[in-house]
Amino acid sequence: MTGLAADQVSESAAGPGRAELEPQLERHRVELAGYCYRMLGSAFETDDAVQETLVRAWRGLDRFDGRSALRSWLYRIATNVCIDMLNGRKRRALPMDLGSSPAPPVESALGAPLPEYRWVEPIPNGRVMSGGVDPAEQAVSRESIRLAFVAALQYLPPRQRAVLILREVLCWRASEVAELLDTTEASVNSALQRARSTLAGRDLAAARLPDPTDDTDKELLARYVDAFERYDISSLVALLQEDAVQSMPPYEMWLRGRDDIARWLLGPGIGCRGSRLVPVEANGAPAFAQYRPSPGGGHEPWSIQVIEVSDGRIAGFTHFLDTNLFAVFGLPPRLD
Repeated sequence: MTGLAADQVSESAAGPGRAELEPQLERHRVELAGYCYRMLGSAFETDDAVQETLVRAWRGLDRFDGRSALRSWLYRIATNVCIDMLNGRKRRALPMDLGSSPAPPVESALGAPLPEYRWVEPIPNGRVMSGGVDPAEQAVSRESIRLAFVAALQYLPPRQRAVLILREVLCWRASEVAELLDTTEASVNSALQRARSTLAGRDLAAARLPDPTDDTDKELLARYVDAFERYDISSLVALLQEDAVQSMPPYEMWLRGRDDIARWLLGPGIGCRGSRLVPVEANGAPAFAQYRPSPGGGHEPWSIQVIEVSDGRIAGFTHFLDTNLFAVFGLPPRLD
C-alpha cells in the first residue's frame, strides 16, 4: 500500500494529510482486532471496540502531533476502549471455568441458558490474524487466540490483561507499555509478574492446536467429520481421548469422558443426527459449522464446533449454540 509508513506519521498529520492517514488506520484493523479480542473474549464486542478505536482516532487526527508511532497511538486508544467496556462486567468464561462439575452420566437436562455476555466466543482466524507473516509468528499468534488462553486471560483485571498481552504476546518493551498506560516500568513489571502467576494456575497445556499441514491431524479431522455426519457414535468416540470434554455454551452443563459423551449424543443430542459439517477456522484451531436437518427440508444453522487435539486424538470440542455466529464466519443462512 502506498502512502506513509505503517508505524510512523509524517508532519502532514492534520489537514491534507488526513487522506493519506485513513488507509493507514485501516491497515491496523486486523491486529487491533486481535488485541481487542484477547482483551474482551467476544467476537461481537471486538467489532464494536475496533470500530470505536478507529472512529476516535479519525476524530483525533488533528490533535495527533506525530511524535509517537501511529501504531502505539492506536493501541493506546484501543486499550482505553476495552477497559471502558470491561468496567463493572462479569468475566466471560467457558462452562468448565464456572466451577460446576461435569454432568452426571445419566441423560441430564441442559437447564436454562446463561446470557451471551457470560461466554467467551469463537472468532474467525482471518478477523484477528494477518496473513503472510513469518510461520513462527503465525504459530505464536494461533496459540494466543486459543479458546483456553483467551478464557484464562479473562481471570486477569483489565490493566493486567493489557500488560500481559502487550508484553508476552505482542512483545512490546516495558518502557513502551508504561508509556501507553501512563505508568512506570516498575509498575508494568509488577503487573506482568502478577498476571503470570495467575495464568500459571490455569491448565493451558492439556491440548494443542492441530497442525493444518500435518497429514495425521488432517486424517483425524476427516475421520471426525465422516463419523459425525454418518452419526456413527462408536466410530466418533473412538477418536476421543478417554477424558475428552464436550461443552455447549450458552448452557452451563459440560461432559467429561467418552461414555458420557456417547450417552448424550445418543440421548438428548440425537437431534444432531443427519447434520452436515462445513469446515471453518476459529481461534487458531480447526472448527466446523454444524447445520442440523430442518423440518422443512435442507439444513439450518446449529453450532460452531471448535476442536482441540492431544496425542493424536480429540481432547475436546466446544459447541457454540449461537446461530448469530454464522454471519460472523461468513456462512450461508442454510444449506439446501
